[in-house]
Amino acid sequence: MIELRNISRRFGDTSALSDVSLTIEGASFTSLLGPSGCGKSTLLRIIAGLDHPTSGSILFSGRDVRDLSAAERNIAMVFQSYALYPHMTVRGNIALPLAMRSMNRLERFPVLSELLPSARRKAVENNLAVERIAALLKIEELLDRKPSQLSGGQKQRAAVGRALVREPTAFLLDEPLSNLDAKLRHAMRAEIVDLHRTTGRTFIYVTHDQAEAMSMSDQVVVIMDGKVQQVDAPRDLYERPASRSVAAFVGDHPVNFLDVAVDRRQLAPPFEDVTLDTAIPGRTVTVGIRSERLHPAADGALAGRIERVDYLGSSTMVSLRLPSGHRLSAVLSEQDAVPVEGEILRLSFAPQRADLFDPDSGQRIDARLVPARASSRPARRDQ
Repeated sequence: MIELRNISRRFGDTSALSDVSLTIEGASFTSLLGPSGCGKSTLLRIIAGLDHPTSGSILFSGRDVRDLSAAERNIAMVFQSYALYPHMTVRGNIALPLAMRSMNRLERFPVLSELLPSARRKAVENNLAVERIAALLKIEELLDRKPSQLSGGQKQRAAVGRALVREPTAFLLDEPLSNLDAKLRHAMRAEIVDLHRTTGRTFIYVTHDQAEAMSMSDQVVVIMDGKVQQVDAPRDLYERPASRSVAAFVGDHPVNFLDVAVDRRQLAPPFEDVTLDTAIPGRTVTVGIRSERLHPAADGALAGRIERVDYLGSSTMVSLRLPSGHRLSAVLSEQDAVPVEGEILRLSFAPQRADLFDPDSGQRIDARLVPARASSRPARRDQ
């Protein structure tokens, strides 16, 4: 288990990380997710021992490692470029960390290594370890190939094998797929998940791509402006975002945020047909509805005039303006008729799946929308 306690990192007057506390369970897959410049790579470097926090502690299985070097922490870094030596075979690349650790200078010298009994014995032991790791990663047939003869997935497995052979505490991956095209990136995501399951080690993965984080991780840590905004399982992150900023960042489509007047439990238009399940303080609430949660319906509670239609093949994105002045975006499925600009479109949504936020702090409000009583609903008017 890796624990970060109140980690802060400053570069002069600039704060890269501010009071970050985080627990990463052993054998888990944790993604550090956030926009560029949010501090996630700095946090990864601090975990690895390549950078040092201005304040705070780092514990590996309860042991404070803040003053230990990167080598002493036994952390494996898997780079985007794989960092394989092109003149060496896969076997040689994987065996290199073992040779550096178990052999002295003389034993590693090419000519003397054949003459010294100790060098020959250690070479046999190291080769057995390499073959064991190769069998684990299913790359036995690749051991005598050079990196130039490998596919991207094979190179990645070889790089992981080189790291795994020295039995690291955790694997750290810093945006390893950012330069790949979409098709290859999707395939490589599956490779990394498979490697995690095969090795059973802790993986910490840095990315700005929320699709990567959501599809690969047991736990996602959302970081913005050097602070942890939310730590949750992917589904909980999507279903119950802790703040408006998290809701806006996570998801494939835009989130509609509508500031609406509220009187205890009653909401102003366009939400006359719903009410709050509990009274809240304040005079305004921000209602967040994901675009994919709005569906065309003849009796839909939200009606507006379409201002824009973007046909995307498998779906259609429409933008419309409500009589209240609010704008909405909705994602229609390929089964829905493609509307035209200027039409009136009615949309329905499940009230309990809307998110509520404080309009000032942006934090989630612990309340839900529920259908109002039929007798209390005012007559509906189209635009």
